[in-house]
Amino acid sequence: MSDSHLLETTSPWNVFDSHCPTRQVLDLIADKWTVLIIRRLADGTLRFAQLRRSVDGISQKVLTNILRSLERDGIVTRRIYASVPPKVEYSLTTLGRSLCNLVEGICGWAEANIEQVQVAREVYARTPRENSTPQ
Repeated sequence: MSDSHLLETTSPWNVFDSHCPTRQVLDLIADKWTVLIIRRLADGTLRFAQLRRSVDGISQKVLTNILRSLERDGIVTRRIYASVPPKVEYSLTTLGRSLCNLVEGICGWAEANIEQVQVAREVYARTPRENSTPQ
């Protein structure tokens, strides 16, 4: 009799199950703004305005909402200083830092391969398509 069954572990989580809470985490960390925020915070603590300036194109509302979600999920910490005007800083937690290599890899891949993606898009746009639904 083999002992291979002792090595098998079954996770209670399944990202392919629409009811699994891991889907909520994927929704957050797969968002382009989240990726860019984590990449910026990987370099160190930033104030809200610094973060907003360094992530071109993000609105104040979107940045606020994503930072709240990241704080809620334990990826970012927010530190408020009692000053006038109030000073707020954001940093990655240990859990947030565990995403840095993945985020760096995704951003690096995008920067290294954008030319190939652009060529593929141009080819795709010039290729006639049949009006059929995939099977």
